[in-house]
Amino acid sequence: MTFLSLLVALLLEQVRPLRPGNLIHRWFDRLALGLESRFNGGQYHHGAIAWALAVAPLLAVTVAVSAWLHPAGMVAVLAWNIAVLYLTLGFRQFGLAFSDIQLALQAGELPAARSRLGIWLGESAADLDAGAIARVAIEQGLMASHRCVFGILFWFVALGPAGAMLYRASTLLADRWGAGNGPESAAFGRFAGRVLTWLEWAPARLTAASFAIVGDFEEAVNCWRTQAAVWPDRSQGIVLASGAGALGVRLGDPLHWNGGLRIRPGLGTGDAVEVDHMPGAAGLIWRSLVLWLFLVLVVSLARALG
Repeated sequence: MTFLSLLVALLLEQVRPLRPGNLIHRWFDRLALGLESRFNGGQYHHGAIAWALAVAPLLAVTVAVSAWLHPAGMVAVLAWNIAVLYLTLGFRQFGLAFSDIQLALQAGELPAARSRLGIWLGESAADLDAGAIARVAIEQGLMASHRCVFGILFWFVALGPAGAMLYRASTLLADRWGAGNGPESAAFGRFAGRVLTWLEWAPARLTAASFAIVGDFEEAVNCWRTQAAVWPDRSQGIVLASGAGALGVRLGDPLHWNGGLRIRPGLGTGDAVEVDHMPGAAGLIWRSLVLWLFLVLVVSLARALG
C-alpha cells in the first residue's frame, strides 16, 4: 500500500499540481505568522511553544483520521494516504519553476528568467547573469527535490501520513521563522531549525546517496566527504555537494546579488554551470525518484511476503 500511495499521489500531482499559493498553504502560512506575532518574545522557549501549537494539532488530526479509517478497509486508508501525500508533496511545483527558468534562458529571455527565479526565491534576482541564474536554479532544484519529495517520502515510509505531515510542517516553519532578521527572530526560530536538523539527518544522506548512485558516484562521494561541512547548513551542504559531484559541475561560489557580494563556499570540482547543464540536473532528480520508488517497492513487497 505504501508504494501504491506514493505512485498515485505523484501521478496525481503531475496531472493536477497544487498551486504554490493554494488555500491550505496560505492558511498554514497565516497560522505561522499569527503564532510568531503572538509568541515571539525573543526567547528560545517561545519558539518551542509556537512550534508545538502549530504542529501538534496537525499530527493529532492525521493520526486520528488514520486510526478512524483503519477499520473501514484498505481503500479508505489508501485514499487518506494519497490525500496527505498530495497535500505535502511539491514535485510539480518546483519542477514548473525550474522548467520555466530553463526555457527562458534557452530562448535568451534573461529578464523573464530573472523574474521567474526571483518569484521562486522570494527575492530579487535582477543582478544575476545567465550562468548565475542557471547555477542558483540547479541549487534550488536539488534542495527542493530533497525537501519537497525525498524527505517526505522517507518520513512517509517511516511513520506513515503523520511522518509526511510532520516533515512538511517542520520545513515550512523553519523557512518562515528562520527568515527573520535580528536576535529576537533568530532566538524564536532556533527550535524550529533544530527540529528540522534532526528530521533531516537520515533523508539528507539518503538523497545525497541517491544522487551519487544515479550520477558520477566517485565524484559525488568525494565532494560529499570533503566539501559538505563548509556549507553553513550541514544537511544542505550534503545534498548540494553530492549533487554537484554527481553532475560534474561547480555550485556555490560567491555571487554578485542585490548590489553586494554574497560569499558562498564552492561545491563540486567540475565545470562552471551553464544553461546546458540544467537538463542534466532535472534528469538526475528524475532518476533519483525512480530509484527511491524502486526501493520502496522492494521494501513493500518484502513486508507483504514476510
